[in-house]
Formats: sequence, structure tokens, C-alpha cells
Amino acid sequence: MASSAQSGGSSGGPAVPTVQRGIIKMVLSGCAIIVRGQPRGGPPPERQINLSNIRAGNLARRAAATQPDAKDTPDEPWAFPAREFLRKKLIGKEVCFTIENKTPQGREYGMIYLGKDTNGENIAESLVAEGLATRREGMRANNPEQNRLSECEEQAKAAKKGMWSEGNGSHTIRDLKYTIENPRHFVDSHHQKPVNAIIEHVRDGSVVRALLLPDYYLVTVMLSGIKCPTFRREADGSETPEPFAAEAKFFTESRLLQRDVQIILESCHNQNILGTILHPNGNITELLLKEGFARCVDWSIAVYTRGAEKLRAAERFAKERRLRIWRDYVAPTANLDQKDKQFVAKVMQVLNADAIVVKLNSGDYKTIHLSSIRPPRLEGENTQDKNKKLRPLYDIPYMFEAREFLRKKLIGKKVNVTVDYIRPASPATETVPAFSERTCATVTIGGINIAEALVSKGLATVIRYRQDDDQRSSHYDELLAAEARIPKKQSSSCLFFSGQVVLKLWWNTSSVVLVSNSICQRKLALSPSCLQVEVEVESMDKAGNFIGWLHIDGANLSVLLVEHALSKVHFTAERSSYYKSLLSAEEAAKQKKEKVWAHYEEQPVEEVMPVLEEKERSASYKPVFVTEITDDLHFYVQDVETGTQLEKLMENMRNDIASHPPVEGSYAPRRGEFCIAKFVDGEWYRARVEKVESPAKIHVFYIDYGNREVLPSTRLGTLSPAFSTRVLPAQATEYAFAFIQVPQDDDARTDAVDSVVRDIQNTQCLLNVEHLSAGCPHVTLQFADSKGDVGLGLVKEGLVMVEVRKEKQFQKVITEYLNAQESAKSARLNLWRYGDFRADDADEFGYSR
Repeated sequence: MASSAQSGGSSGGPAVPTVQRGIIKMVLSGCAIIVRGQPRGGPPPERQINLSNIRAGNLARRAAATQPDAKDTPDEPWAFPAREFLRKKLIGKEVCFTIENKTPQGREYGMIYLGKDTNGENIAESLVAEGLATRREGMRANNPEQNRLSECEEQAKAAKKGMWSEGNGSHTIRDLKYTIENPRHFVDSHHQKPVNAIIEHVRDGSVVRALLLPDYYLVTVMLSGIKCPTFRREADGSETPEPFAAEAKFFTESRLLQRDVQIILESCHNQNILGTILHPNGNITELLLKEGFARCVDWSIAVYTRGAEKLRAAERFAKERRLRIWRDYVAPTANLDQKDKQFVAKVMQVLNADAIVVKLNSGDYKTIHLSSIRPPRLEGENTQDKNKKLRPLYDIPYMFEAREFLRKKLIGKKVNVTVDYIRPASPATETVPAFSERTCATVTIGGINIAEALVSKGLATVIRYRQDDDQRSSHYDELLAAEARIPKKQSSSCLFFSGQVVLKLWWNTSSVVLVSNSICQRKLALSPSCLQVEVEVESMDKAGNFIGWLHIDGANLSVLLVEHALSKVHFTAERSSYYKSLLSAEEAAKQKKEKVWAHYEEQPVEEVMPVLEEKERSASYKPVFVTEITDDLHFYVQDVETGTQLEKLMENMRNDIASHPPVEGSYAPRRGEFCIAKFVDGEWYRARVEKVESPAKIHVFYIDYGNREVLPSTRLGTLSPAFSTRVLPAQATEYAFAFIQVPQDDDARTDAVDSVVRDIQNTQCLLNVEHLSAGCPHVTLQFADSKGDVGLGLVKEGLVMVEVRKEKQFQKVITEYLNAQESAKSARLNLWRYGDFRADDADEFGYSR
């Protein structure tokens, strides 16, 4: 740090303290400040200065993780306002200071003046004058500096400033929140709108600790889309910086530390939040890349809301100039002339789904591979029959379609070729054949990236690379985005008839349909003659996969698997109509002691009392608005807390549609896509396409309300990203009633549904999740005014039966339900009007115990 010595007058007089200069890096509290020097070839030196003769309140401290019994310490009154007063006045400013005292432990006490000399504002006096600090106890005013502090304190008392004002200052104590219970929900609740914040700590160039305002959440923020060099922690606890880690940290510190910023919360990773930090002087993410202090990372670049292309361009700028971490960078096409990097050629042949032969202007022919994509391939191809000759074009699903797509689009046409990298030749290994050198490029025609088109149609997948592998498509992010837009391939493209589904399945070694209630331990090879099957769907899992039964030539595949000792019966089969068949098949397989039962030993029967888990029933009801009741007595609700957000989004969306109405017929719906749909009331709503029968019959699901409709494509349009589910998640959530069985008889079920519709549809209720189940959570629902249990009311009216559960925490409520059921039976209400119908032959009539 720069310093200047001032003469002390006569040789016998007191020494005048040396005046030193620096820049304020950080304010630790109202009386402790860190000053740094000017950087010269690296991060500058720094030192902590404690203000002499005054005391300010201590800021909150979190309990050390290594001390389990320690507790968090809150702010002292007026401690945070004192820190903020200094932070806003000093951060990044040039000051001068004198050291008046130094303790044996190395703590330095002195005076700090704003500006280049001691004629500037005395910081200690300013704090005391504002009532944010006091003179130290026992200090006597025996010199001019102490006299001035005394005068400032008396003036603050007279003006009732700060801590001298009325009250105990409790309103200045922050309610600091060090952890977030549900980070994903927390991020989503901010809808990617900028949040005011103060950067409290910089761990490395791309990871900071931020105080979110006005609610005082202290969170770790990782910059979306990039990563700076870090500090490796060694076994002895020391840290070793990677090359340029210290420089990157200083770059971020000098611009953001204790600055007022705005943060766009974009995603989360454990308790860490991914986001973009915005400062009036710029976007630190893009600046770090442009200066060569960071590199793009694929795993988080997709959530960067300001456009991945900006980050790639900033990184490219640093690479081309070989700045810092890119000092040894060599471009993948550095050895190519410009005419060989970009050229126009005519497509003469399509070799397969990712390779073409083109004719250059010189008349030469050249093979081009599409960058960063992988054509269709067989799963588990190493296990294929060695005696059977593989015909990739016909034996690999979608390989023929992919090649045909390229042939129809490209053959005989001129294309633009941009060479991205040259993949060197590789020798053969035991598992991988040899490859000759390959020229990998981005091929476009009419502005369309052919590789992106293949990926978007599901005819190719995007290759994942190591983070340091620069040999990839120049449009890699667009390829990833295209792949992300494809709905996950599920077995839901089926025809539903009376609760059953008939479809044709292409089998490979990965499962297409989950077979209910059996735990399969071996793969079952199906012959081509068995490809036509019937599927009976029972429910769906959280990933959208169907859970049900496969029937081959009238035989239940689950029963066949159990019968041949290839699987075991799962406990979820208890409620199924196939349960007896499965048990019989399993008992017979056990006796043979083959395959999964090869080591089976029958256990002796012992009289034991079932021990149920000691657990309390959780009753935490939240307000919801019921929007839709389904025919199977499930229902959809909206969270009341987010209701105003939905109203605001709908208002903005409809205003946007009114200003830019969709062109009728311009939208081509695809299953799984989100869109906007015009309901019968003439208003537009957010929806998801569930099925496309024809342009006149599009099945849609209204994601915020839970109802379904069949519409012509002329009443659909593209959903703007400004109103997507990333801005506000779908508001309709599906639930089912806990502790009740819905009648299988159509008339009885209709009576129950009608009763629920009359009582709760389009009304506010209270909801408590009781247990999770396949398909959707099971809950109890209360009327908002009377707090009466809706499900219990159905039981009392004899409209439904009780589902008896064994968990101990539910026994009290189950008893109440059973008593209500007995009352309904005694009064012969509805289901019970002919007595207890649940006899042994009741299954024939659609009922079971």
C-alpha cells in the first residue's frame, strides 16, 4: 500500500503517525474495515483496520458446524445499520488512514479518512454523529480527536439519532435465514424476476454468498453457465489455487463484494442457487468469460436466461485472444485454411443418419459427418447374436427414417458447410472398431441446421462431452435445446377403450411398459410373433410412465413371469383382480425351487404380533381452490398462495395475445407440447397437447385448471416463453381422497362424483397430504368454513367405502371412518341400501373388500 510520512516538527516532539492510503475492500462491522492496496500483477495485499476509540454493535454470527451445541448469534441493535452506513459510504472508495495502536495479537487500531489526506471526512466521527456508534467506555476526552468524538455523541443524543432514539432498537435486528427448506420452490416463486441483494462473500470467481433483500436470506449463488478456477482443499486443510483462481476471485471481489446488485434466480443445485448477478456496470458472468477467467459449462448453461449464445460468444472472444486460462488454447480447426473451414458443396450421397458425401467446387468428393450428434443405435448391441448379420439400416429402429429424412432434404442440393473439428483416426479395440479420420461439420440448408432438425424429430441424439473437450458443434447449445424440447418417449401413444389400451410395441432390452405388481429379475426375450399385445393400464408414475398389465394371446405376462420363476409378486398386487392368480403361480414356482426360488427355504410359521412403526400423523392443512373433479373421483386444485401470480400471468398473457393474436392454422400441435388454447368461454388458457387425432380433433389438458377438451387446431396457438411453465409452474395439481374406496359400479361412482362436485367444485378447501401412492398423492380435504372432512362425509352418506390401512398413525382416523361406515350400513344409505353386499361373490358385481 502507498504511504507518505509526515514530519513531526522538532526532534523532541511526539511522533506524527504515518499516513497510508488504500481502497476499501469490505466493511466487517460498524468499527472494523478491510483496506486493500492497488493490484500490481496479481491480487493486492490487504489489512484490517479497527476504528479507534469507538464501539459499534456486533453483527449476527452463525454457529460453527463443528460445535453441535453452539447457537446462532443475532445482530445487536443498530449493528446492521452501522455496517450499511459504512458500506454505502466507503466500498471501493480511496481512503487514507493512520495506525495509532497495535496489540500483541496483531490487531491494528487507527483513524480512517475519506479521500487522499487527513482533511477528508473522519469516519469514526461520522458514525458517532449518526448515533450508530458510541465512544468506548472509560475514554476521557484528553486530546482534540477525543473531544470531537464527545461533541458528536452529545449532538446525536440531543437529536435522538440512531441508538439514542426512542425504543430498544429491536426493529434494526435482522431475521437472518441461513437455509432454505425447499430451494426449488424458493427459486420458482421468484419467477426469474431480479431480486435485490448484497454480495457478502466471494468464494471464487463464480461462487458468491449473497444476502437477498428484503427478507434476509443468506444464500450461496453459483453463476449459471460458467465455472472459474477454484481453490483445491488439501488433506491438511490448506487451499491450493488452480491457475488464475486468485486473479478470478479478485476480479469478482473488486466489482461485486458488498455492492448492491440484482440476482436472477434461475435454478438450484442442492442448497446452492444458480443465478445471474446484474450490476449497473454490467453482467459479471459475461465479463468473466470475456476476460478469460471462466469457461462455459454445459450442465448449467441451459438455465442461463439471457441466452447461452452470449456466453459462448464471450468465451470465443477470450479463446481467440488466448487470454488467461486460454493461454495455450489451439482451435480445433486451427490448421485449416479459411476456404477449408467454410464452403458450399452439393450433396451427392447420404451414407447414414449422420454422414453425407458432398461434391466440392473443385470437383473433389468429401465425406462430412454431422457434428455432435449420434444416429439411432441398438441398445445392448454387444449382446446381439454373433451368428446373425446385422443390417443397420433395417434392424436398428429409426435408422431408415433418419437416412430417408436426410435423403429427401439434401440429395442434389447445395448446402453450407462449416467445419467444427477434425476427429483423428482411432485404432480398433476389443469393443470398438477402428475409425478413419472424420471431418465433423455443421451443415445448413436454407438457414436450417440439419443436425438440429434430426434431433428435434427424435432421429438422433446429442453427444455429451467432457467439460474440457472443445471438439464439438459450433451450435452445440441449439442441439441440446432441440433435444430438451422432445417429450420423453413413453408408451402413452395408445388408444383407450373402456379402461384398456391396445397398441403395438417395439421391444428392445429397455422396458417400454412397466408390468404391474411383479419384481422381474431377468430379461424376457419375446419372439417377433408376440409383438402384437394388449395393454391394460392401471395408473401412471411420476415420470409419466404407464403402470399396467401386458396380455399376450390372452395370457397375463405378469402371471407368466411369476409362473416361470422369473419374478416375484410385489405387495402392491393385493388390490388387483389378478392377485389370486399371481399368488397361485408364485406358490407353484416356489415348490419347484428354480431360478429366483433356487435357494428358497420355507420359513416356519410363528405367532408374532405385527409391530407398526411409531409415527405421528402429520396434519398440516393448507388452503387450496378446487377446480376440477374427475370421473374416477380424483380432483385438481390450485394453491391459494399462488393464485394472485396466476391471475397476473393470465392477464398479461391475454393482453399479449390481444396485441399479437395467433395466426389461425399457423400452429402445428405435437403431443406433449405446451400451447395456448381458446376455451368455450372465448378466453385463452395455458394447455398441454395430450393427443393429436386429426387437425380437427386435438386433445388438450388445461394445466392450470385440470380440465380437458377436444379442439380443432385453429383454436390453438404457440405459448410464449414469457408465460411458460418456467415462469410459473402448472397450477393444477392432481390428488385423490385418502382412506376411501371409490365404487367400481358406474352408477354408484357417478353418485359419489356428483355429490363431491356439488359440495366442493370451484370452492376453497383445506388440504392435508396423508400418504403418497402411484399416480398422485392421497389427501384429506376439509370444508374451509366448517372444517368438516369431505371424505368422511362421503362415507357417512354411504357413497363410498373405507380403505383400511395398517399404519399406526392412521388408526384414529380409520376408526372414525369405520364408525361412520357402520352408521351408513345401519341406515341402509346408498351403497348399503340392500345390506352388506361385500360377500365372496361381490367381485362379479364390481366390488371387493
